[in-house]
Amino acid sequence: MVTSNSASLDMLIDRYLNYLLIEKGLSPKTLESYSSDIARYREFLLANGINHISEIDTSVILKHLIALRDAGLKARSRARHLVALRGFYKFLVHEKLLAHDPARLVDLPKTVLKLPDVLSVEEVERLLAAPNTQKTTGARDAAMLEILYAAGLRVSELVNLKLQDVNLEAGFVRVLGKGSKERIVPIGLVAKEKIDFYIENSRPRLLKNRLSPHLFVAHAGKPMTRQGFWKLLKRYAGQARLPQKITPHSLRHSFASHLLEGGADLRAVQIMLGHVDIATTQIYTHVAQEHLKRMHAKFHPRG
Repeated sequence: MVTSNSASLDMLIDRYLNYLLIEKGLSPKTLESYSSDIARYREFLLANGINHISEIDTSVILKHLIALRDAGLKARSRARHLVALRGFYKFLVHEKLLAHDPARLVDLPKTVLKLPDVLSVEEVERLLAAPNTQKTTGARDAAMLEILYAAGLRVSELVNLKLQDVNLEAGFVRVLGKGSKERIVPIGLVAKEKIDFYIENSRPRLLKNRLSPHLFVAHAGKPMTRQGFWKLLKRYAGQARLPQKITPHSLRHSFASHLLEGGADLRAVQIMLGHVDIATTQIYTHVAQEHLKRMHAKFHPRG
């Protein structure tokens, strides 16, 4: 048992969060999520007069999850809380502050599998064809949409690309993903052509004799922002008459699903997406299976 008052409890939490930041290299957004979940657990402990962390905290963790459920948190959110607590207790065992991990005995709340929104190949083609490449910004937008789909990037990865990150001759892009983890992703011929056209023709006009390390720039040479890209995506989705709500992540989902539908190896897709755990990638196999079921129902004589 680690006997503690609120101050020493805070110290343990700070040590864990520093470990996640320095040793694990988690992104600021992920770290903020872990910090929020652990802070809520701390509040629960103190509100219930619990001033220590113990090897027999299994019942305490269960009561906390029940309290979260009663407060209206969905199963997916409660599962995220438990993942954070598992990591916290595992860290305390690793640091020899606890002899046993009480959180490992608690099962994750059952969640309903929510399949990602995926565009059809025809819908993606309509979206990618929407920008007018004769315009300076249109050529840039076409290149951004194309590389987003070609490499399955997150929008933050897209807007943070540097000019030096793209190797058009070799046909790949170097991406700095979550937790500052680098990956190399191939891009197709069409993406290479659109990026090359943008770099040679549109980018110099947008820069207006200014210098910028960023691949994609807005007016006056400022780097493209996530919000700026979101706005242009919504505009092009409307022009393409896409029937559903489109987000930048929709193209990433579509990238993964279309690869698997085409027969790509799940492990290869995991590497290209930058997923640490292959379980995160496996949700796309459900999408691919749904596609196969529809094809079977449509074309099989007994479908």
